Amino acid sequence: MRFPSRLKRALWVAGLSLGIVFNILANDPTAESTKNVSIQALQEFNVLIGGWRGVGQPKRGSQTGAWQERAESLWELKPKSRGIRWNIDAGKHWKSALLSYDETKKLYVLVVNLLDDTSRTYRGKLDEKRLILESEVDEQKEIHRATLSVLNDNRVTLLMEKRPEQQSFFTRVAEIGYQRDGTRLAVVGTAGPECVVTGGLGTITVTHKGKNYYVCCTGCREAFNDDPEGVLADHQKRKEAEKAKK
Repeated sequence: MRFPSRLKRALWVAGLSLGIVFNILANDPTAESTKNVSIQALQEFNVLIGGWRGVGQPKRGSQTGAWQERAESLWELKPKSRGIRWNIDAGKHWKSALLSYDETKKLYVLVVNLLDDTSRTYRGKLDEKRLILESEVDEQKEIHRATLSVLNDNRVTLLMEKRPEQQSFFTRVAEIGYQRDGTRLAVVGTAGPECVVTGGLGTITVTHKGKNYYVCCTGCREAFNDDPEGVLADHQKRKEAEKAKK
């Protein structure tokens, strides 16, 4: 079947235009910028990376209803899921959570997987060493608040609160005190090898073209193995930017 010359030309132009669009999207510098900004905003919480043991208390200072849980935190650097993943074992409220950063709204976002497999989304800002996030009104007409406080390299607390939509004050649901389990991991500014993905403390060795580098967790190791050239290029840009600031 032969197409008229005008139709051939129209199809050729359309194909060329579509190819240009795909090429622009594939090399969109905005996507790369968003990735770097997200990682930079979350570097404040590099201290979270690693294993933790937690003790939860519905009422402060009381062992009534108290429980113990374990948590493991690592970087998750997937195209549609970029942030710090918090996996919880034997928790009484959450199964897991993903902390990310919304560059457009300049807000931290915490998406939590609850025990009944539903999810809840919190948004908020960093107030010195405390990250305060609130949810939208849920089906029970309640607003939930989560406050994550980094006390030091080995101690973190998570306060859970809620309030009815019509009230202005929150009541305590529970507070969990986490103590680091094992060695120190991914602390920004700590002497030692640097994670080439996030800038935290490197504790895992990875290799590319016969040369060893360091990453801070299995999530960063996966990101490095998926695109070592891209990770190393980003790392070099960060080092050059840091040097330029000095």
